[in-house]
Amino acid sequence: MEISIFFVSLLLSFLYLLLLAFRPIFLIKSLKFPPSPPLSLPIIGHLYLFKKPLHQTLAKISQKYGPILLLQFGSRPVLVVSSPAAAEECFTKNDVVFANRPRLLAGKHLGYGYTTLVWSPYGDNWRSLRRIATVEILSTHRVQMFADVRQDEILHLVRRLLNGGGEREDGYRAVDLKSAFFETMANVMMLTIGGKRYYDDVSGNSEEKLRFKEIVAETFAVSGATNIGDFVPILRWIGMDKIENKLRALQVKRDNFMQDLIEEHRNFKSEKQRNSTLIDVLLSLQENDPQNYNDEIIRGMMQVMLTAGTDTSASTMEWAMSLLLNNPDALTKARAEIDCQIGHSRLVDDSDLPRLPYLQAVIKETLRLCPVGPMLVPHESAAGCTVGGYRVPSGAMLLVNAWAIQRDPKVWEDAMKFKPERFFDLDGKKEGSFVMMPFGYGRRGCPGENMALRVVGLVLASLIQCFEWERLDRETVDMSEGSGLTMPKAQPLVARCRPRAVELLQHV
Repeated sequence: MEISIFFVSLLLSFLYLLLLAFRPIFLIKSLKFPPSPPLSLPIIGHLYLFKKPLHQTLAKISQKYGPILLLQFGSRPVLVVSSPAAAEECFTKNDVVFANRPRLLAGKHLGYGYTTLVWSPYGDNWRSLRRIATVEILSTHRVQMFADVRQDEILHLVRRLLNGGGEREDGYRAVDLKSAFFETMANVMMLTIGGKRYYDDVSGNSEEKLRFKEIVAETFAVSGATNIGDFVPILRWIGMDKIENKLRALQVKRDNFMQDLIEEHRNFKSEKQRNSTLIDVLLSLQENDPQNYNDEIIRGMMQVMLTAGTDTSASTMEWAMSLLLNNPDALTKARAEIDCQIGHSRLVDDSDLPRLPYLQAVIKETLRLCPVGPMLVPHESAAGCTVGGYRVPSGAMLLVNAWAIQRDPKVWEDAMKFKPERFFDLDGKKEGSFVMMPFGYGRRGCPGENMALRVVGLVLASLIQCFEWERLDRETVDMSEGSGLTMPKAQPLVARCRPRAVELLQHV
C-alpha cells in the first residue's frame, strides 16, 4: 500500500513538472500570447537555451519561431522583438506602455534605487532628469561649448601615435587602438564633466588617477557580468548570487569619488570657472533650484554620462577602424574625401563633419553592422498590450534585437557586406523607419546621440587625415564579437600606422 502511494505521488509530481514545462504551449493557444520554444523548465524557464552572445542566440530562436517571441527568463516574462514592424509598434502605439525600465540589481545599486536617468520609471522624476539631460547637458549649444575639449584631446591622441615606440624601417609602428580609443574617450568625458584628464602618460599616476582607473575597470567588469539573480531570485535568497555585494561596494566607491569632485568644484569655483565643466553648470543651477539639482542628482547624472558615453563611443571607433582596414577601398575613399574637403593645411574640426558625407556613411554602416548596443536597453510594460496581434502581459521585459534587425537580409540588400554607399540612397527612406536603431527609439532613446556622433566622427577623421593605416599582417582583422556591457571585439584591435602629411603634422 505504501509503495503504491509512493508511485502515485511520484507520477503526480512528474505530471505536474511536465505541465509546468509545457505550460507556455497552452498559454499561447488559449490567451494568444506570442510564440515560444515549447519547453520552459521550472524555475529557470528558457534560460537553458542561452549562450553568449545573447543577441545571436535570440536571433537564432527568432528565425525558428518568429520575430515576436515571449520567453521566460526565470521568473520574468520577456518579449523579444526582431523585426522593424514589431519594433515600430512597440515604440509608437505602445511607447508609453513600454516607457518603464525593469527593476534589475544594477539599477538598484548603481542607479540610486532606480532614480537615475537610465533606471528611473516613467513619471515626473524621469521627465525632470530627461529635461536636465537634453537642455542643460546634451543640447546642441552645450555640446558645442565643449568642442575645444574634444579637439585638444584628439590632439593628445595624435601626438601619442606620433611619439609611440616600435617604429620600423618603413616608418610604420604598431598601435593598440582599443586602449587608445578608450582612454581618449574617458579623458573627453571627464574633462567635460570635471575638467581633469585621468589617462595621461606625462604627469604619471597619482592616487586620484589610480582610484579613477580602478573604479572604471570595476564598473565595466561588474556591469557587464550576467546577473542570474535578476531572473532567478531564489539564488539571491540562498546567498548563491555574489554580484549584489560587488555592486553595492562599487557604488560606494563611485559615489565617494564623484562627491569629492563636486566638493572640489564647489569650494574653488570662481566666476570664470562658472560654466567651464558640467559639474560647474549643474552647481550653478543648484543655487536657484536645490531640489532638482541636489548632489545626488548631479552624481547620478555624471555617472550615467561617464558609463554610457565612454565604452560605447570607443567600441564604435574600434569597429569602424576594423571594418576600414578589412575594406581598404573604403578607407581610400574616406581619405580622399578628407583631403579634398579639408586638405593638409589644418586639422579637421567639428565644423567640417557635415562636409564629409562618405565618412558619415562609414559611421552609419558601422553602427548597422556592429551596434555596440546589439540589444537595446531593456524596457518593461506598465500594462498589458498587443504587439503584432499578440497579447503581451503587464510587467514583461522588452528586448529589441537591433543587431538582428540591422542584419536582416529581408530588409538590407547584401546585409552582411560593409557598403557605406548604401546610405547615400537611404536618407528619407529607410532611416527613421525602425530598420536602424543604434541609439534606441521613443521616449527612452539615448539623448547623447549628437555628442557621440560628433566625437566618433572627429576621431576617425583625424586619424585618417594624419596617418596611413594598415593591418598588422596579411590576415584580415578578426571581427568576432566578445561579451560585455557593450558589444566589444573579441580580439582588441592592433594596427599599423605612419604619418602621411608632414605639413599637416606641423600643427600637432
